[in-house]
Amino acid sequence: MIEQLLSTPLTDLTGVRHPVVQTGMGWVAGPSLVSGTANAGGLGILASATMTLPELEQAIIEVKERTDEPFGVNLRADAADAPARCELLISYGVKVASFALAPKPELIARLKEHDIVVIPSVGLPKHAVKVASWGADAVMIQGGEGGGHTGSVPTTLLLPTVLDAVDIPVIAAGGFFDGRGLAAALSYGAAGVGMGTRFLLTADSRVPDAVKQRYLIAGLDDTVVTKKVDGMPHRMLRTELVEQVEGGAGMRRLVPTARRTLEFKRMAGMTWKQLAVDGRAMRKEQGRTLGQLALAANTPMMLKAGLVEGDATVGVLASGQVVGVIDDLPTCEELIDRVVTEAATALKRASGYVV
Repeated sequence: MIEQLLSTPLTDLTGVRHPVVQTGMGWVAGPSLVSGTANAGGLGILASATMTLPELEQAIIEVKERTDEPFGVNLRADAADAPARCELLISYGVKVASFALAPKPELIARLKEHDIVVIPSVGLPKHAVKVASWGADAVMIQGGEGGGHTGSVPTTLLLPTVLDAVDIPVIAAGGFFDGRGLAAALSYGAAGVGMGTRFLLTADSRVPDAVKQRYLIAGLDDTVVTKKVDGMPHRMLRTELVEQVEGGAGMRRLVPTARRTLEFKRMAGMTWKQLAVDGRAMRKEQGRTLGQLALAANTPMMLKAGLVEGDATVGVLASGQVVGVIDDLPTCEELIDRVVTEAATALKRASGYVV
């Protein structure tokens, strides 16, 4: 394990040694991966969207048993029980709350009262300006190269426009996998990088080995962005199922969609009222149609089938384009040591160009 080589606003803000974030991937970012990242000096983010409230509490306890280092929890800002989940973070002294979508100002204020660092994910400069005005400590941006729900603007254009728009630290995600990428992001002015697919493909990840091998053989052109899984742009591996969904008519997906909605409701322990409240929030905040809301219930179960159960015939495999350049399964410590060392070397080399 290497000592700190790079000091940035991210390391200062969160207390981690290295400006590397393991993003909160549903069904992937569990206690093993998060604690492995934290012990290696990075910022591990626990994914809570696919957990019930008791499951989240148990996961936080397990991470704290595995590490004394800072870590974070990713939350759905539009979830009906988001305030209750924030209270868990406060109770257990979690260092960072990261959010998909923008948390309400009162939620940010509540977390900051307890010195919890608030880092929402944003897709446009105007969103960064909004959450910064509400008190967010930093933001994470993800360019179109990233996996899962993603936008169309590449990281190389999204990052500088967000940096120009706000004065708080910006973490860059989408297309990062090595030290050269970290060096490039820091040169742009970012405070660090977030990596998802690269951490999924580590020895500390609990994704089944057979699924990891499927990722490892993928090429740069083996991902696809589709709206047909849940109505929003979603980058994933190009599998037989994805090809079928892409080519299928909406009505033929109606029955399995309804079935998966019921399964997710049962698994999450949600009442019909909670499901309706979440649905209304998604419709209001994201502008989704009723059909897209029905499709959205597909996502957790299809990701679980692929990433937990290892069945790509009925599940999907979220992936960034970087999958095409990854060919190994290091531990989190080996990965972070390598990335940070390479970045420091690249920055020193680049400084030699200055006259």
